[in-house]
Amino acid sequence: MFCRESLSSLQTLSVAKSLSSLFPKQSALINPISTGRRNNLPRPNLRRRCKVTASRSNVEQEGNIVKEPIQKIKVKGYITAQEEFLEGITWSRGLDDIADIRGRSLLVELISAKTDQRITVEDYAQRVWAEAPDEKYECEFEMPEDFGPVGAIKVQNQYHRQLFLQGMELELPGGSVTFTCESWVAPKNVDPTKRIFFSNQSYLPSETPEPLKKYRKEELETLQGKNREQVGEFTKFERIYDYDVYNDVGDPDNDPELARPVIGGLTHPYPRRCKTGRKPCETDPSSEQRYGGEFYVPRDEEFSTAKGTSFTGKAVLAALPSVFPQIESVLLDPQSPFPHFKAIQNLFEEGIQLPKDAGLLPLLPRIIKALGEAQDDILQFEAPVLINRDRFSWLRDDEFARQTLAGLNPYSIQLVEEWPLKSKLDPAVYGDPTSLITWEIVEREVKGNMTVDEALKNKRLFVLDYHDLLLPYVNKVRELDNTALYASRTLFFLSDDSTLRPVAIELTCPPNINKAQWKQVFTPGYDATSCWLWNLAKTHAISHDAGYHQLISHWLRTHCCTEPYIIAANRQLSAMHPIYRLLHPHFRYTMEINARARQSLVNAGGIIETCFWPGKYSLELSSAVYGKLWRFDKEGLPADLIGRGLAEEDETAEHGLRLRIPDYPFANDGLILWDALKEWVTDYVKHYYPDDKLITSDEELQEWWKEVRTIGHGDKKDEPWWPVLKTQDDLIGVVTTIAWVTSGHHAAVNFGQYGYGGYFPNRPTTTRRRMPTEDPTDEDLKEFYESPEKVLLKTYPSQKQATLVMVTLDLLSTHSPDEEYIGEQPEASWANDPVINAAFEKFKGKLQYLEGVIDERNVNITLKNRAGAGVVKYELLKPLSEHGVTGMGVPYSISI
Repeated sequence: MFCRESLSSLQTLSVAKSLSSLFPKQSALINPISTGRRNNLPRPNLRRRCKVTASRSNVEQEGNIVKEPIQKIKVKGYITAQEEFLEGITWSRGLDDIADIRGRSLLVELISAKTDQRITVEDYAQRVWAEAPDEKYECEFEMPEDFGPVGAIKVQNQYHRQLFLQGMELELPGGSVTFTCESWVAPKNVDPTKRIFFSNQSYLPSETPEPLKKYRKEELETLQGKNREQVGEFTKFERIYDYDVYNDVGDPDNDPELARPVIGGLTHPYPRRCKTGRKPCETDPSSEQRYGGEFYVPRDEEFSTAKGTSFTGKAVLAALPSVFPQIESVLLDPQSPFPHFKAIQNLFEEGIQLPKDAGLLPLLPRIIKALGEAQDDILQFEAPVLINRDRFSWLRDDEFARQTLAGLNPYSIQLVEEWPLKSKLDPAVYGDPTSLITWEIVEREVKGNMTVDEALKNKRLFVLDYHDLLLPYVNKVRELDNTALYASRTLFFLSDDSTLRPVAIELTCPPNINKAQWKQVFTPGYDATSCWLWNLAKTHAISHDAGYHQLISHWLRTHCCTEPYIIAANRQLSAMHPIYRLLHPHFRYTMEINARARQSLVNAGGIIETCFWPGKYSLELSSAVYGKLWRFDKEGLPADLIGRGLAEEDETAEHGLRLRIPDYPFANDGLILWDALKEWVTDYVKHYYPDDKLITSDEELQEWWKEVRTIGHGDKKDEPWWPVLKTQDDLIGVVTTIAWVTSGHHAAVNFGQYGYGGYFPNRPTTTRRRMPTEDPTDEDLKEFYESPEKVLLKTYPSQKQATLVMVTLDLLSTHSPDEEYIGEQPEASWANDPVINAAFEKFKGKLQYLEGVIDERNVNITLKNRAGAGVVKYELLKPLSEHGVTGMGVPYSISI
C-alpha cells in the first residue's frame, strides 16, 4: 500500500508539468520524487501580496477623483492549523498544492475594533511549514496607521479540504494580539462565507466595540440557522445548533420490533437533543430515519484530530455494531450463562480466541492481544482494580454497603425519614403499599441496640429505594426474553464507625391478571439456605442499582441534561461573551459523544437495551425519572446531598454542611471540588458583572437562560423551581451547577465503571432468573437445593451480555491522551486578563490541595469506606490522571 506521503507525491507529480508552465520560477518548490512533506517553503514574491481596497466615499467627492494618502504600517500574522487525519491523501491534494505554491492558502481579513472600516485590509496566508498534522502559515498586511485595535479576523479557506484553525497571532507596534480559533473552517468551494473569529478580549454585549456588534450578531444568526438557504439534513459545515426530541433511537423502517416512542413532549418528558434535519421514517413519520453515516453534530463539537485518531473511543463507538457480532460469533453459546466462576475468571487469565482477520486489534488494543502472525488474537480483559486488590470482596456485605458511598453510584443512597416504609403508588393497581420490612426484622439484625424512634431520630437508617420507580415496569419487562425484574428496597443501618450494614432487602412484584401481588423480605443469612437466598436477593438489588446508575445518574443527569445548555449557549452567547468562554471547556465533545450514544448505546437494540434490565423500556424509564424527579436546583452537590437527607446546613461546619455519614468519600472529596469551583466562578462573575444591573440588562445571557428553560428543558418550563438570573448569586449558582455536573458529577459516575463493573458479578446489569421462592416448581427447588451456585450463575447476565458490557465499560472508563483536566491549563481568554488569570491560579491551587487531601485520606485506616485491607481507594474526584483506565481524573467536560 502507498503511504500518505507517497500518494501525495503521486498527485503532485500529475500536476507538476502544468505548474511549471504556470509558475516557472516557482516550479522548483515541488519535487516530483519526494516522499516527504514540504518544510520551510520559500514564499513566492507575487505582487498580489496585500490588498487595501478604498471605499467609494474615500475616492469620490462631488464627481471628482480624490486621492488621499494613506499612511500604512506592515503587520505580520502567524497562523497555526491542523489538517484532518487522512486528508492528505484525498483527490484534492494536488489542487491544494497549487494554492500553496501560489501563496494563496488562506485569505485573511482584519477587522478594526475602533472605527467602521473605510478600507478592507486583507492578505493571503501561505503555508510555510508542515509536519503532519500540524501546519503553519504566514501573511503580511499593510494596515493604515489609524486602523485602531484589531478586534476580529475573517478567514476564507482556499483549499479543497477542511482545515482546523488553531489560532492566529498578529505582531502589532503596540504588542501582539492573539485570536484563539479552535475551529474547523470549510473550504470555500463548500462554504464561500468568510469565517469570523474574535480576539481573546471578552466583552459583554453592552460593552462590545461598535464596529464588532454587527459581526457578533451575524455570527449568532448563522449558528441559529437563520441564514440557511438549503433544506433537509444539516451538513457539518453549516454549524447549526437547534433542538429536537429523541425520535431517532428507534428504527421502524428496518424492523417493526425496533419501533420506539418519541421521547420528549407531554407523554414522555425529556431534555432536547441536537437537531439533524433527517427525513421522517416511512412507517412512522413521528420518528426520524437512521440511514447510514454518522449523526449530524456541528463540526466544532466533534472530537479533535488528536482525540479522533490516537484515542480509539470515537472509532470504537462507531464500530460497536460490527464489533459485537464478531465477539459473539466465537462464544460457544452466547445466550447461555457462564458454567462456573472459573470461566468468568478466565476472561482475565486466558481470554477468548478471536480470528486474526476479525480486525479488532486496532479498535480494542487494551483488551485484544496479538499472539503472533500465524496465531489467532486473544480477547483478554485486564483484571479490574476491585478483584486485583481483593478477589472475593464483591461477595461481602460490607463491600456491598461501602460501594453505595464510595463506589460507582453514590447518588442513590438516602436517609429514611418515615417508618414504616410505604409506597406512594395506587394500591388499587400495585397492591398493598406497606413494606414487609418490620422493625422486628431490623432489631434482629442490629442486635436490639435502639428502638425505631431512636434510629430515626439519630439518623441511623438509610435506603436504596427502587420500589416505586420500578414497580410500574415489572410486568412489562418480565414479558421480554430472559428477564426477571422486581421492585426493590434495600435497608442499611449506620454503625458508629461510619460504615453501613445491610439489614434487609425487599423484592416485590405487582399483581397481574394471573396472580396477586408478591413480595418477600430477605436478610443476611446464618445458615446455608438463607445465605444463598440473601446473595440472590442482593444480586437483584445490585442490578437495579447498576441500571439506575447507567440510565439516570450517568446518562440522564449528565449527558442528556447538559446538551440543552450547550445548544443554547452556542445559539445565544457570542464567542466573545465571558460566560460562554467560562463554560466552553465544560462543553467540549459532549454533543459528539451523545450522538454516538444514540447510534450505538441507547438506541433500539443497542447495548443498553440488550444488556440492562429495562430492555426496550430504557429511555421510557429515564423519561419517567426526568419527569418526576429531575430539578435543576437540586443538581448542585450541596442541594443534592440535602435533598437525599445525607447532609444538613450548618454554618459552623466545613463547607457549610454537616454530613449524616461522616465517612462519605464521594461527598467529602466532592464538597472540596464544589467549593473550589464556586469560588472560581464567583471571582469570574464578579469581575465581569460588578453590578447586578449588568446581569439583568445582558440580553444574550438572559436569552440563553430563557432558551434553556423554555426549549432545551421545555417539558419543565412551567416549574416554579427554576432559578432566575437577577443577581450575582443567581448567576454564580447556575454556572457552578453546570460546571459541577459536567466535571465532578460525571467523573464520579463514569471513570470507575470498569474498576467496579468490569467484574460483572459485582455489578450485574440484569437478572435472568426469578428468586427460587417465587412460585417455584419442584424442579426449581431441586436445582436450588442441589446446586445453588448454578442458580446464581443463571441469574447473572449471559455470556454475550457480560462480554459486551465489559468491552463497553472498558471503553467508557478510558481517558484519552489529550484529555483536558479541570484546572490544569487556563483558556486563552482567561490568561489574557490578569485578574481572571490570577483567579484561575488560585483555583488551580485549590485543586492541587484536593489532590493532597485525597492521598492523605486514602491511607487513613480510620476511614473504613476508603482505606483498609484490600479496599479500593477512592480517587474518582482526584483532578488529574494519566491516560487510560485509571479510576481517577476529572475532565472539564463529558467527553466520553
